[in-house]
Amino acid sequence: MMMNGYRALTRVLIFATVLVLGADLQAGTAEAKSVVEKLHTTLLNVMKRADALGYSGRYDELARVVSASFDFDTIGQQLLGRYWAGLNADQRKLFVETFTELSTATYAARFDGFKNETFRTVSQETKGDWTIVTAELVKSDGDTVQFKYILKPEGERWRILNVFADGVSELAARKAEYSTAMKDHGFDALIARLRDKIDHYAKGA
Repeated sequence: MMMNGYRALTRVLIFATVLVLGADLQAGTAEAKSVVEKLHTTLLNVMKRADALGYSGRYDELARVVSASFDFDTIGQQLLGRYWAGLNADQRKLFVETFTELSTATYAARFDGFKNETFRTVSQETKGDWTIVTAELVKSDGDTVQFKYILKPEGERWRILNVFADGVSELAARKAEYSTAMKDHGFDALIARLRDKIDHYAKGA
């Protein structure tokens, strides 16, 4: 009887553990999705008030959510690949800060108007520690742009590490560009190039 009772208790504990782990996984995935949806909500709000805000206003409203949504420390290391190891702490900090600014500037420049577009979340898939959130920007004519967000937990928060726009990886495209710049011209020239792009977005607004 004691052994049967022990086995029954063990089965109950295992079942309860599975339920808890399953609930944690669902909660974690839901939190990952919420990061993407908060970014989309902010983008839509900015798009709807694009003219009134102007470029600088759009930038200011986007800066906090962009910084909170993306793991720019990890992205920076991935972008520079083998060149990252050769940078000192100040250079690494400068690159991450400059790339964060460029990312915000890119959003502020590209999402500069509203024509009844909507964002919709299509699916989410967990693979090990990673979660892939698939979403679409739906245009007024029904055409769509698909976005796949790759997220990984950082402490208690989920952060975006890569975005695929219609199958094209933003990270891969920029990594190739930045690696070439580092190889041919060095770190200071790369930072100058990023700053030129930021200035271009600001002046073109």
